[in-house]
Amino acid sequence: MCGRFTITDPIEEIMDRYYASIAEGYEYKPNYNAAPMQFIPTIIGSKDGNRLGALRWGLVPNWAKDEKIGNKMINARAETLTEKPAFKRLISSKRCIIPCSGFYEWKKDGSVKQPMRILMKDASIFSLAGLYDTWIDPEGNKLSTCTIITTEPNSLMADIHDRMPVILRPQDEADWLNKESDQESVLRLLSPHEANEMIAYKVDSAVGNVRNNNEELIREVS
Repeated sequence: MCGRFTITDPIEEIMDRYYASIAEGYEYKPNYNAAPMQFIPTIIGSKDGNRLGALRWGLVPNWAKDEKIGNKMINARAETLTEKPAFKRLISSKRCIIPCSGFYEWKKDGSVKQPMRILMKDASIFSLAGLYDTWIDPEGNKLSTCTIITTEPNSLMADIHDRMPVILRPQDEADWLNKESDQESVLRLLSPHEANEMIAYKVDSAVGNVRNNNEELIREVS
């Protein structure tokens, strides 16, 4: 699964990276420990260009009776997207990107779980593939949420965990955000990222507590 990540780059760099404008009312701040049920930065394509805004992490399908279902839908398996009722109607037109500077995973070492941070070798922003939906409660209030798609691990991640988030190649991002893209072609983008472009290192166990959110969390520990 993918349950924690970081996005710490200046908002100007994120906007430049995705040629995006800011959605009305959105206020960005760096996040060293983004967690489920938080509002996270997301990129959505539209006829007026890409928009940077916030979606709550943990998908609530528009047909759900209760928003609490979002706790169970922080990830969507790439292999079964077209089979699951919550995801199969979204893959055709409700695709988004979650900008990321690194994600965390816990590597089991005997009885200990060591938190690891995984990122690009050049420390650049990269794109996690996501889906989104909008739910309306009985009072008519709207809640827009998202899920991060996962796939089988590459050779780097296989030593850490049996799943990894789908990382889109820069050249595939426009197709992923384009609502007119053919469903079969976007499904082919959901493969493990090249391991030789990525690195992983140990971080402090403090990252396990969602209340901790500072630069110390991304420092390498011995």
